[in-house]
Amino acid sequence: MRADVESLNAEIKQSLELLRRHLDWDVANVRLEELNARVEDPSLWNDPAEAQKIMRERTRLDDAIGAYKRLEAELRDMLELAEMAEVEGDESMIDDAVANLRRVRDEAGEAEVKALLSGEADGNDTYLEVNAGAGGTEAQDWAEMMLRMYTRWAERKGYKVELIEDSPGEQAGLKSATILVKGLNAYGWMKTESGVHRLVRISPFDSNARRQTSFASVWVYPVVDDAIEIEILDKDLRVDTYRASGAGGQHVNKTDSAIRITHIPTGIVVACQADRSQHKNRSQAMSMLKARLYERELQIREEAAKATEETKTAIGWGHQIRSYVLQPYQMVKDLRTGAETSDTQGVLNGDIDRFMAAALAARVEGGGAEVSDLD
Repeated sequence: MRADVESLNAEIKQSLELLRRHLDWDVANVRLEELNARVEDPSLWNDPAEAQKIMRERTRLDDAIGAYKRLEAELRDMLELAEMAEVEGDESMIDDAVANLRRVRDEAGEAEVKALLSGEADGNDTYLEVNAGAGGTEAQDWAEMMLRMYTRWAERKGYKVELIEDSPGEQAGLKSATILVKGLNAYGWMKTESGVHRLVRISPFDSNARRQTSFASVWVYPVVDDAIEIEILDKDLRVDTYRASGAGGQHVNKTDSAIRITHIPTGIVVACQADRSQHKNRSQAMSMLKARLYERELQIREEAAKATEETKTAIGWGHQIRSYVLQPYQMVKDLRTGAETSDTQGVLNGDIDRFMAAALAARVEGGGAEVSDLD
């Protein structure tokens, strides 16, 4: 059999085996049978919230198990086709089989990643905050580059991005910014991006063209719906109003419509200046605070269960999760998983799926596998 067929066969089998492992195959099939039985029970629909939760879990398992069975069958068919074409010496048929095997490989990889998105809030929309580290303009420019990277990644996924708040730097870049990313599994994909990101490059702001190292931190937390009860007491809040930043001119915001809310017991601070209405900004800020407190609770649960806790352990300035080196060589490397690529421009333009997938796998498996440059 041709080498490319054998190589693709090995890659697909590896992805399918990982998919089985992530699903916990036997347990997943038993659970799907249980969920199918519950869906057929008319009394389930007496509680719409519980019914929706059951239907979401059922759909996720049914899709994942169905994808595995379909891809396994397609792999078997394509290998049989390739063997028959080789015996007959039909090169065009072999090329067709190879093309279909590549498609199956890509779909198996996607199914494997989707199986990792099974956390309690993984399917939700998400907030993402970027904060510049120490270093003035250099770090603030890096923060703006990161915000653009995540915005472009989200657009590639077909997600909608809304700017909630930003604080411009004195000369360039951003001191901080918060965006809302809307789309299926937005939080599941982005949750492992929380932490400190390090940039090494020749500074565009240094007349001597010296190499500089800059840091920016990212925090990701899920949007939570009204079905999740988060108790927030008025006495625990400090609410500050301030004038939203803008470009100036006749349309400059002349009222203190921007809102900053501090949750005193936890020290969590959220801010919103997306709207001219102080009332709407306050409502949005309260939603963000609720989401941050929920994310904090998820982290506490993970700690109690001795699960991986990348967000909490990586957010300190001494704990970088990824390095982006533009000089003296080109390399982006995730320090948790070993995933790396020399395509730095692709990464900065939003091609970061490889890092997210590796980090998700590491979170599930409790360790990371080396992932080198991908096509």
